[in-house]
Amino acid sequence: MKTPRLFKTCLLALTLLGGAAQASDPLSVEVGYLSYRPPTPPALSNILPEARDTGLRGAELGIADSNTTGRFLNQRYQLQNLRGEDPEALVQQAEALKRSGVRLFVADLPAPQLRALSQRLGPDTLIFNAGSADDALRREQCLANVLHTLPSRAMLSDALAQWLAARQWRDWLLIVGDQPEDRAFADALHRSAGRFGGRIVDEKAWSFDTDLRRTAQKEMPLFTQGSDYDVVLVADERGDFGEYVLYNSWFPRPVAGTQGLTPVAWHRVVEQWGAAQLQSRFETLAGRWMDSRDYAAWAAVRSIAEAVTQLGSADPEPVRDFLLSDRFQLAAFKGRKLSYRPWSGQLRQPIPLVHPRALVSQSPQEGILHPNTDLDSLGFDAPESQCAPLYAKGEER
Repeated sequence: MKTPRLFKTCLLALTLLGGAAQASDPLSVEVGYLSYRPPTPPALSNILPEARDTGLRGAELGIADSNTTGRFLNQRYQLQNLRGEDPEALVQQAEALKRSGVRLFVADLPAPQLRALSQRLGPDTLIFNAGSADDALRREQCLANVLHTLPSRAMLSDALAQWLAARQWRDWLLIVGDQPEDRAFADALHRSAGRFGGRIVDEKAWSFDTDLRRTAQKEMPLFTQGSDYDVVLVADERGDFGEYVLYNSWFPRPVAGTQGLTPVAWHRVVEQWGAAQLQSRFETLAGRWMDSRDYAAWAAVRSIAEAVTQLGSADPEPVRDFLLSDRFQLAAFKGRKLSYRPWSGQLRQPIPLVHPRALVSQSPQEGILHPNTDLDSLGFDAPESQCAPLYAKGEER
């Protein structure tokens, strides 16, 4: 049987195109990864120390995943890793990296260092915030060259408050640590209470330096006495005391917040929607479980790769505009396609509610209504943010 002439013509054309693609230079995409790692402060509990390479391993997996598909598209992704304990030196290294041609960055930095980095690198770069949950960055301290893949504290607290409302657990005892981050999370919980019908019946400040490993059974019941409550909410981001609230409250009540039932960007117990494959690849790469900062860094790199694939360019301005447009969607193992809010640059995403051994729920909760998407019920919606003028260029609504 003779091969049809049309088939031969198509086969020849594909062969020529393939040869041309192989002959051309690959599109090289370099991504700078910055991580500020100050010395770990002493904590009352060192049972669950944070990995020192958190975030970095997620970015590395994002690069590996991008190169898996990139080799078919003649694209090559590389990661330039900058880590340090001196924030000024780290920003200077980032400036040197920019002078060498790198324009895309993933940053695991506290909010002050992220603001400094944004200013020093300038508007011809694009930075992905994978390390700071600071609400002000999404509401009033707007950085036009920064997108956020880590959820804000407001997103986390709203996710928890929605679930508490669904369970009709309205009365909350709030315990707040003495660190600025603890106060920030407590403020987010106050906001969420107003949005979803919670009542903070009592708020207590934890300011003790007692070794709770020996005294929690005596001290915590006395500390948590007061008006009755449905749940104890803890704001203790560093982990100074929160683990010892569980099973030690005056009333036998569940614990949630930074300990107990916890809202997170990612956790090892997330296994649905193909997430088990992502977890397995990460564990093979890093030898540990993926956490929220790893996930945020991974999502940042994958956002870059998706934009580059669609645009055929790694130039920061068109990449940013594409990511903020309705054309972008990221498949990210959360059961929903993720996108960026054009008014604040925040990545929309469901928030898992977990305890160490299981996924309890995922917010937005069923029945939450929103005129655009229920994902915008988590965190600052467009009318609440002052960032809209900075991000309006990427909006296509």
